[in-house]
Amino acid sequence: MTIRTILVDDEPLAIQGLELRLQAHDDIEIIEKCSNGREAIRAIKTHKPDLVFLDIQMPGFDGFSVVQGLMEVEPPLFVFVTAYSDHALRAFEAQAVDYLMKPVEESRLADTIERVRQRLSEKRGVEEVEKLKEVLAEHAPEAAADMADGGGDAVSANRFEKLINIKDRGQIFRVDVDTIERIDAAGDYMCIYTGDNTLILRETMKDLEKRLDPRRFQRVHRSTIVNLDLVKQVKPHTNGECFLVLDSGASVKVSRSYRDVVARFVH
Repeated sequence: MTIRTILVDDEPLAIQGLELRLQAHDDIEIIEKCSNGREAIRAIKTHKPDLVFLDIQMPGFDGFSVVQGLMEVEPPLFVFVTAYSDHALRAFEAQAVDYLMKPVEESRLADTIERVRQRLSEKRGVEEVEKLKEVLAEHAPEAAADMADGGGDAVSANRFEKLINIKDRGQIFRVDVDTIERIDAAGDYMCIYTGDNTLILRETMKDLEKRLDPRRFQRVHRSTIVNLDLVKQVKPHTNGECFLVLDSGASVKVSRSYRDVVARFVH
């Protein structure tokens, strides 16, 4: 898998240094180098790269303006590169894959490239499944129906988040979704419980649900999502309600409207 890449920086030496470090990664193909934001927007729209290493502070259009200028097209993956650490929060808010400080360390760059590979593999896996569905729908509708009923579960699961970036108390926490025990809604804020920590995420319940694998994360109440893998006991309650006891010992009520979730624990 070749990762078609564009480098964007107004400092020629910075581009040269990054290009030199990227030579250690055989799957990185540098297809364009840009010295400002306007060039970058044109190049990205023309070449449709997989990945862009993007300097933040540039004259005219800065790195964040480049991202905003691509809102009407499917954007590539972005890695922000800068000499200023105070841009880190905005970088993650812009859904960057990673944030690298200049001068870029080779080991840190290697970690970033591995993260990019994983994201692209997940994306391409989902795209291949969609193409297969289209072909089957035209030439083998019965097989397409079987696939729609769950045959593509293994690949489609890749589209769900494995890590979630949470900005809380002025810091960025990278939370492994496997460690999330439950999520409680409070308006447009989510309380994320990981067993030993509680973090606040500014996002709606509806949007967060789309990012989590529904085979593992299920709503059990109007304002509560539970990681079903971390349920260790089901306690019946009155009026058709029940409680789920989680690994941490926390107890969560399941309302009658969501009691079908409990059915999967009863064999």
